[in-house]
Amino acid sequence: MDETQPKRGPLWEVFLAFFHQGLTAFGGPVAHIGYFRKEFVERRGWVSEAVFADLLALCQFLPGPASSQLGMAIGLRRAGLAGALAAWVGFTLPAATAMVLLAYATPVLNSAWGQGWLHGLKIAAAAVVLQAVVAMARSLAVGPIRAGMAIGATGGLILAQGPVAQICALLAGAAFGAAFLKEPPPQAPEAASANSVSLRGAAAAIAVFAFLLAGLPFLAQLLQSPTLGLASIFYRTGALVFGGGHVVLPLLEGEVVGRGWLDADTFLAGYGAVQALPGPLFSFAGFVGAAQGVVPGGWAGGLVALVAIFLPSLLLVLGVLPFWDDLRGRPGARGALAGVNAVVVGLLAAALWDPVLTSAVGRPSDWALVAAAFIFLTVAKLPPWLVVVGFAAATGLWPR
Repeated sequence: MDETQPKRGPLWEVFLAFFHQGLTAFGGPVAHIGYFRKEFVERRGWVSEAVFADLLALCQFLPGPASSQLGMAIGLRRAGLAGALAAWVGFTLPAATAMVLLAYATPVLNSAWGQGWLHGLKIAAAAVVLQAVVAMARSLAVGPIRAGMAIGATGGLILAQGPVAQICALLAGAAFGAAFLKEPPPQAPEAASANSVSLRGAAAAIAVFAFLLAGLPFLAQLLQSPTLGLASIFYRTGALVFGGGHVVLPLLEGEVVGRGWLDADTFLAGYGAVQALPGPLFSFAGFVGAAQGVVPGGWAGGLVALVAIFLPSLLLVLGVLPFWDDLRGRPGARGALAGVNAVVVGLLAAALWDPVLTSAVGRPSDWALVAAAFIFLTVAKLPPWLVVVGFAAATGLWPR
């Protein structure tokens, strides 16, 4: 099969294939990639092993949720732009629907169980974030330079909180990494990226990405539109998430909780709940958009948040794909990405302290609960959904 001219398929086939993944792909982004490989390389043969690896490298280079972007790229090869959208909708729909419904159900659950179940979700969220910090530090903050960048970012972002400080830290990491980090080039030539996007289409996607990133806040202010304001927050978050879906936590917390749009307890409970679901962690945006009470919430707010947080991923895949072969060979680009990833470890570690631990831990016994949840995840290797459900149920039935 000619990999530069991928075989096309019907749109419904793409949607159903990714909808099945959205119902069954538990375990987070790394697990999702394994499921995708088994389904689309081994079973369906939609892409070859080489092209799958090439697309995965692209999605790990870009900001945004790597597994969702990989799904979009596979859908793009299979059925064009409509295929990329069908892959995103299919993969995201189950978890996003569940998260929006949870936003509606939270007041009912609070009445039935009190605040105990929320406390259990916050404990589970703390353990999940701690596990993510440890795993990311082992892979992204190796060596004295990267470790120093991560530690410095942690301290700086604990002292100077908020979206502006986070963006400055990411930019500083990119500049420092480009100057001082020497990443080895690819060891062997890889398969060329799919020729599914024209250069004109790629340029248009990059232009739209940049216009929305810079223009949405001004349009929201100019038109006095709360909906555009909500969209700008989630779009900016989706455009700046490096290092995996867990990094959405500190970025959104600074934007949403920091503005008083949603209280920290409900925010962290939703983040804990999404760990129990299959599909992308970015589905958490549906909960936040539906639960916040400043602009129109409910299903409309959830839909705005979901579209806005995933849109940068789609635009970047479309915009960068034709230039990927050249871009990945540039030492400066590889060093900048390594620097950003090191800072991301510090960003998530700062969020682990505040708001995660400061909100979840109120007395000494809570430290024991966090430690127990962490042991269940890392030593006993229990699936996150089981830990989340177990702690929510246990603290709901056994109130503090």
